[in-house]
Amino acid sequence: MMRALDTSLRRFYKARPLGAALLALWVTTAGAEVVNGAQLPDGSQKVGENRYRAPKDFEGTLEYYRSVYSTSSYPRRQIVNQPGVKAVHISNPSGKNFAGLNIYEANDEVRIYIVPTQQAPKPAKKPETKQGKKK
Repeated sequence: MMRALDTSLRRFYKARPLGAALLALWVTTAGAEVVNGAQLPDGSQKVGENRYRAPKDFEGTLEYYRSVYSTSSYPRRQIVNQPGVKAVHISNPSGKNFAGLNIYEANDEVRIYIVPTQQAPKPAKKPETKQGKKK
């Protein structure tokens, strides 16, 4: 009796395109830092609350974010385009963890600002009043 593993089938292994794409994505983002759910390029330096200095130039940083957050899923809009200042906002449609990213260049420096989500303020607790016993 011949088992299925002992037969010589003429089928060859085909690499799955999704697996190759996931591997490529993992390789490009393996060392990336994630802050509040937003991914930052390798080598980003913290300069303030939710503010980071990007290691690449403006176009290089935008290219990085095109590979991480697709333009079809994460809409972009130009905020400012003046001489010496460029800025783009990347929206996070899910609004989970962060509302979006602002990438801007000013004074020959590229910065990334993680826009926090607007959480509803918690209602203030009403002070409890002590009620005395009624006679």
